[in-house]
Amino acid sequence: MVGIEEVAAAAGVSTATVSRAIRGLPRVSPKTRAKILATAKELGYVPSSAASRLATGKTRTIGVLAPYVDRWFFGKAIAGVDQELHGRGYNLSLFNLGGRTAPRERLFSRSMVHKQIDALLLLCMFLHPEEIDDLHAIDIPLVVVGGPVPGCPNVGIDDYLAARSITEHLIDLGHRHIALLHGQDDSDLNFSVPKIRVEGFHDAVQAAGLELHPDASLFGNFTVQSGVEAMRRFMDLPEPRPTAIVCASDEMALGVLFEAARQGVRVPQDLSVVGIDGHEMGECAGLTTVWQDPTAQARRGTQMLMGELGGDSGAVRSELAEQRLIVRETTAPPRLA
Repeated sequence: MVGIEEVAAAAGVSTATVSRAIRGLPRVSPKTRAKILATAKELGYVPSSAASRLATGKTRTIGVLAPYVDRWFFGKAIAGVDQELHGRGYNLSLFNLGGRTAPRERLFSRSMVHKQIDALLLLCMFLHPEEIDDLHAIDIPLVVVGGPVPGCPNVGIDDYLAARSITEHLIDLGHRHIALLHGQDDSDLNFSVPKIRVEGFHDAVQAAGLELHPDASLFGNFTVQSGVEAMRRFMDLPEPRPTAIVCASDEMALGVLFEAARQGVRVPQDLSVVGIDGHEMGECAGLTTVWQDPTAQARRGTQMLMGELGGDSGAVRSELAEQRLIVRETTAPPRLA
């Protein structure tokens, strides 16, 4: 590989002048800079990224922290970060917590991020209290995409409104006995989204003067399989069973639809099913949902970080993302008894 010394020799200048010219630093005349750049291009010189980091103190790397990489929301969001960084000369460094039950290190320590990343984007929705403390102690631009983390700027939808609006849609259709399939919430974790969506559901039910029966509250873990298992438990409920079910994610709703078909339950004639998130498979299945775009949210969060790194001190801030109720074929008025 051609080194900086060869470029300096060919251009008739010192290596320090080559370094300043390539990095865009002052004290190099326009004529000399143009000559050096032309010489470097002709020789095929590629600046060392390590040398650039040492010279500028910047890694040109954005860190992304995710609890999963194989779940729909997180995979879409990671793709959004990558899309935004593409062409900017920045790299993506992924830190994966490995899920809620996996052994995990304290990823927010200063030593972990020191000289490794310039900014951090979190997709993590559940953090230990000490991790949140470490997070706030890191002196780099930071934004959260998805569920909120206390004290951190956030780009995401209004999860309360999402759950409330999808529940009110069922109520407006005439449903009075509605089941809820929500995510398991561990008390020692800040897993905010499931709790917020449950609150939206409960408030919609209470505002309509309806009661939520204890046997109509089902648990899942935001996967298709947990939706399948929840539907099996739903079938064991005593008659009359609920005429509709609110699923806290489209993936769980898809599982409900798959198992309903196996059980001979007609949707929406026998049971209306709704979800939240806007999963592409939900569109294929005709699922009524509250749509969101995690790829766009992550791109927006990345734009904020890049703005902050570029000198805009107010670039990173909380911002509501686009969401909308999409009514499809899985909801209808309840069947008359």
